[in-house]
Amino acid sequence: MNLNAENPEKEVIELAVSGTLNAMRSCVRAGTVKRVILTSSVAAVAGRPLPLGDSHVLDEESWSDVEYLRVTKAGGWAYNVSKVLMEKAARTFAQDSGISLVTVCPAFTVGEAPATIVHTSVPVILSLLTGDDEKIRSLELVDRASGSIPMVHVHDLCRAKIFLAEEEAASGRYICSSLDTTLAELATFLAAKYQQYNVNTDRFGGRPEKLRVCISSAKLIGEGFEFRYKVLDEIYDDVVNYGRSLGILPY
Repeated sequence: MNLNAENPEKEVIELAVSGTLNAMRSCVRAGTVKRVILTSSVAAVAGRPLPLGDSHVLDEESWSDVEYLRVTKAGGWAYNVSKVLMEKAARTFAQDSGISLVTVCPAFTVGEAPATIVHTSVPVILSLLTGDDEKIRSLELVDRASGSIPMVHVHDLCRAKIFLAEEEAASGRYICSSLDTTLAELATFLAAKYQQYNVNTDRFGGRPEKLRVCISSAKLIGEGFEFRYKVLDEIYDDVVNYGRSLGILPY
């Protein structure tokens, strides 16, 4: 997840598209792959100008606006663009080659992982506890640009991918997000639950507490999937312990 590329078009966007197509060509050549589960992101859903007001719902029919992102160059714009173009290239390839393709668009993925080195999502999701100003600004950017901070626990995301691999009728895109929150709500929750980290809630006093946008997983749920981690309290426990084990957070 390269947010600081010198040449985003080549280093982020072109690589995402060509790498995805290379993997799919290998699946076709193997002759044994029944379905490809492609991981995209809600970055391919919510990167677009939003109407005024609250309570907007974005689902699988929503696409981030590539031209808008390329013109405004809002933070992380190339990552959003790469996910859109990667998805669309993969879809065209799948149609032409006759391979079954299902795309999963996860929200901010929270929880513990086997990795002992982490670069982006985990430090950002823990930034209100660590006080890392640069990473907090990344959260602020998501909140401002998308109208919410959608989240999913990593265990639910893995279960969703297995579910969609095995569900014969699955097709197209699926958003995977079990919770929408705002930066103000998140800061208030973390300040109360993890008091030892002295979360600065005053910083977000002027930010809206009401959700402007809901990132909907209704399609995934409607086909029979059930999220196990649905509230902030459940979602954050693992990642806080993970951050402590990595030395990102003090005990």
